[in-house]
Amino acid sequence: MSFGGRAPGPLLPEWIRERKLRLADLHAMRRSLREGGLATVCEEARCPNRSECFGRGTATFLINGRTCTRNCAYCSITHGRPDSLDPDEPEQLAATARRMGLGHVVITAVDRDDLPDGGVGAFVACLAALRRLPEPPTVEVLTPDFRGEMAHVDAIIDAGPEVYNHNVETVPRLYREVRRSGRYRWALEVIARVAARAPEIVRKSGLMVGLGETEEEVLSVLHDLAGAGCQVVTIGQYLRPTPAQVEVRRYWTPEEMAELEDAGTALGLEVIAGPFVRSSYRAEEAFLRVARRS
Repeated sequence: MSFGGRAPGPLLPEWIRERKLRLADLHAMRRSLREGGLATVCEEARCPNRSECFGRGTATFLINGRTCTRNCAYCSITHGRPDSLDPDEPEQLAATARRMGLGHVVITAVDRDDLPDGGVGAFVACLAALRRLPEPPTVEVLTPDFRGEMAHVDAIIDAGPEVYNHNVETVPRLYREVRRSGRYRWALEVIARVAARAPEIVRKSGLMVGLGETEEEVLSVLHDLAGAGCQVVTIGQYLRPTPAQVEVRRYWTPEEMAELEDAGTALGLEVIAGPFVRSSYRAEEAFLRVARRS
């Protein structure tokens, strides 16, 4: 199967077209982030929810630079040779979180396969900096797969985030086309490791639909995640960020998304599915849902 530009993708359905960015919210949040010299995955990956989340005073901080060592076919984050790490980044992140009055902070990172620790040190340092705040927020980490190196996962577990998120991103069959440097088994192993070593940490994952997967394949992924000890799964419609990324194969309807939520509930999962759902969309709400169930 080829995802090249051989044929035009499907037309945008009404439930996608009606979404509009609120530029005032974008500009206000950008100013706040620039004061701390920080980046967000919201901007770097051109997330369609960024105006809503920025308007709510929330953002997902992107650490370890803005250049990824991988080149996934669905992602618009810059790839190539990364810059050196910024040693001040953890303290800048904590200061920005305090200035914004955040009660729940989400931290993610570009893949740094060039580093011996895969970039784990920055996650640990950011968690430590946030814990030193007078009123520490709850923290969610959204990590890379670290190429299956569980010692790196252990280091983050030991730093004590409230939520450990790692996305499977897509169904196994499509990894070679859209997530070439990843492995489906690595994604499941990350979740299973957290469940085994720190069951008190909320385990979370997410995937995109619209890349050519079938309903049966998505349901199989939900089953695998439940078996690995996952608790929260986000499912959102893949939207092509720029012409350089793979095309959308089809748009899942809101009704189909609701059916996926029901299927996940039957497996004991907290599934949040919708056209604009992303892995860190309304992350604090998802965390509180699971916390109330515990």
